[in-house]
Amino acid sequence: MTPENAVDAYLADRKHDLAESSHQNHKSRLQRFLEWSEVNGLNDMNDVSGKHLHQFKQWRAEDVAPVTLNYHLGTLRQFLQFCERLEVAPRGVHERVSMPEVSEEDYVSDQIILRDEAEAVLEYADKFEYASLRHVSFYLLWETGMRTGAARALDVDDFYPEDGYLDLVNRPTTKLKNRERGERQVNISDDLCTVIQDYIDSEHPKAPDDEGRMPLLGTGSGRPHYTTIQSQVYTLTRPCAIGKECPHDRDPVACEAATYHGASKCPDSVAPHAVRRGSITAHRMADVPKDIASDRMDVSREVLEKHYDGRTKEERRRQRENYLNGI
Repeated sequence: MTPENAVDAYLADRKHDLAESSHQNHKSRLQRFLEWSEVNGLNDMNDVSGKHLHQFKQWRAEDVAPVTLNYHLGTLRQFLQFCERLEVAPRGVHERVSMPEVSEEDYVSDQIILRDEAEAVLEYADKFEYASLRHVSFYLLWETGMRTGAARALDVDDFYPEDGYLDLVNRPTTKLKNRERGERQVNISDDLCTVIQDYIDSEHPKAPDDEGRMPLLGTGSGRPHYTTIQSQVYTLTRPCAIGKECPHDRDPVACEAATYHGASKCPDSVAPHAVRRGSITAHRMADVPKDIASDRMDVSREVLEKHYDGRTKEERRRQRENYLNGI
């Protein structure tokens, strides 16, 4: 079996047990393996060897950080195990994938949007892009801390403005990260309710998706892709996009990040994940208990503490001090 056919078979097999975002990640990571295989003449998965896998690892290590490399090789191992089950790759070859050493600190991303930065973005959007897709997308992610996939999965019918909440439901074509365990009702502020309702009434394109469902975040062709929501956040979090001077003295006419598709290249723009991390940190800074934040953002206490709580040691100490002063 050729690497291309093997990857196609693997992705088809994983279609129903991976969330759509995870499936896209596996597809993207294995595309790099296919590129390497084509250049290096690996045409049959039966021929894959430890030497091949070592060379591929060295090739990817030139372009990505250790954490990213770890994810890529982890997906490759799962792919090779699948090939072994089909008997189209040497038995046990997945064990020859040497995983890089990655520290706990390497896994923790430092990228985060702080409360004052988020408020500056919302202040601009409220004045100049009120109830636009960019405004609603950012506001929703910031206030709720939900994942991009969860925001994308929402339908108009999941919005309950009278009671002030959004109902997150796991559905076959819009799976939540943790499936049924990720289903929950998320309270939202009156202000966010108003913005969403105004968006639905005046700016929503009213285009159903392929299933006939009406997505809450809409595009002219129906439900937005993950990259569409990412682009909304990247473009809106550039300092120049909200009327601030460029901290890097770049010419906005010539800057590669000044375009819609180049926004992620701005050193100060952030991805939705940074908005989620900033939102969770803001909740913790406001003394929202861990259990409440954990349920609201669909994240375990351990993962919340390790990856998403961006408070400094001093900030944590001062919050503890507020509680302990009265003892």
